[in-house]
Amino acid sequence: MQEKIIILDFGSQTTQLIGRRVRELNTYCEILPYNKFPYDDPSVIGVILSGSPFSVYDEKSFKIDVNSLRKKMPVLGICYGAQLMAWELGGNVESAPSREYGRARLTKVDNSNPLLTGIEPGAQVWMSHGDTITSLPDIFHPIASTEDVPVAAYQATDGEKTWGVQFHPEVYHSECGMQLLRNFVVDICGSKCDWSAASFIESTVKELREQLGNDRIILGLSGGVDSSVAAVLLNKAIGSNLTCIFVDHGMLRKDEFKNVMRDYECLGLNVIGVDASAEFFDKLAGVTDPERKRKIIGAGFIDVFDREASKITDAKWLAQGTIYPDCIESLSITGTTIKSHHNVGGLPEKMNLKLCEPLRLLFKDEVRAVGRELGIPEHLIGRHPFPGPGLAVRILGDITPEKVAVLQEADHIFIQGLRDWGLYDKVWQAGVILLPVQSVGVMGDERTYERAVALRAVTSTDAMTADWAHLPYEFLAHVSNEIINKVRGVNRVCYDISSKPPSTIEWE
Repeated sequence: MQEKIIILDFGSQTTQLIGRRVRELNTYCEILPYNKFPYDDPSVIGVILSGSPFSVYDEKSFKIDVNSLRKKMPVLGICYGAQLMAWELGGNVESAPSREYGRARLTKVDNSNPLLTGIEPGAQVWMSHGDTITSLPDIFHPIASTEDVPVAAYQATDGEKTWGVQFHPEVYHSECGMQLLRNFVVDICGSKCDWSAASFIESTVKELREQLGNDRIILGLSGGVDSSVAAVLLNKAIGSNLTCIFVDHGMLRKDEFKNVMRDYECLGLNVIGVDASAEFFDKLAGVTDPERKRKIIGAGFIDVFDREASKITDAKWLAQGTIYPDCIESLSITGTTIKSHHNVGGLPEKMNLKLCEPLRLLFKDEVRAVGRELGIPEHLIGRHPFPGPGLAVRILGDITPEKVAVLQEADHIFIQGLRDWGLYDKVWQAGVILLPVQSVGVMGDERTYERAVALRAVTSTDAMTADWAHLPYEFLAHVSNEIINKVRGVNRVCYDISSKPPSTIEWE
């Protein structure tokens, strides 16, 4: 039985980072809604309560009975989670005089406490809250503070394994964050640290064989690392019962369809290539709303798969390369949709196929680790993420074949330039955005009024947060000149220097 840490999600933007950090400790964890704790699961060795956008005293805030968890297993509350436990057990939480956000230093630390072993006064932590604990219930006592926060961390008395911290150890800016999480997950919860890419493959292949039996399954390939790893994993589990379908919706990168088909042949996969570009262009004609684009493309994929599935009369499953960030961004615990993903959610009844998502609980870097363990070539594993709707969500405004052709050429120059300058592997994701504006320029002796594009390149570890890539000025100047000189219809190139949050990696 795979031991696990449960992370109860109260709606924080960094809940998924908690999960990512726990995974870095080679410990399996699951993120569940705050009110869905699996009380009957004997494999749970500890629970973490996340932050939240709410205040504990708000009528609509998410609440749980903290006594249902205390004394049954180790509990760690982070920010809102810490405030909730204090509030529910008789302490006081009030609005802080000013929002406590950003870097802070621990001024007092009881590093004899198991949670704070190895952490010294002066360690930097990251605060992000508008409320603060002004008094603790009698059963808790403080174990750390900062200059502005008297109760930066606390523990229950009498050795009870219940802790709370008002800072965010999961955020990179918290210098002692991984040490604190290691203390909790490994030393306090007793994790064996035996979850790895190899163990994931072993357990998932076993589960897939049990789930699928001798059923035929169709996998939608996109050419990216997620669907490629899903395909090879399924091929390892069920072999010839897997049929892969790679759909060209007309908005792939330059020459991507033929290059990807060649790659999949080398992997020994059974792949059917479908050119449905004309069909997608017809459906997208005149559509400018980003969500409508995504939904049209998602529905189009389903239509194509339904058509192809009807040719494989005994197919019962549709597999997809859905990963954790796809699920997270599609619907948060607060019910707020950031953006929909074409490969997230249920399938229409008419399709008569059940859904299989073998990578649904993995972050992107974990997917790559699994791919390497499976022996997939590095040029496939190291590919930048690419959105399922393709260039459709990098063209702001309506979609036309002419706009796609322009963007394909500009994107090819940018991506090839990153490779040629040795920058590709230093960037998490990159692409070009075609803007819905035209600008005045001069080419030769003529005045021009043509398109503008924006270059987008970010660095990240998990796609949940990202910073703009600080590419060399010389490189940006080179790419700008190449695009303007070689891509007819473009006379201006900009560089996007916004981070996530507040911006998303894609523009749509």
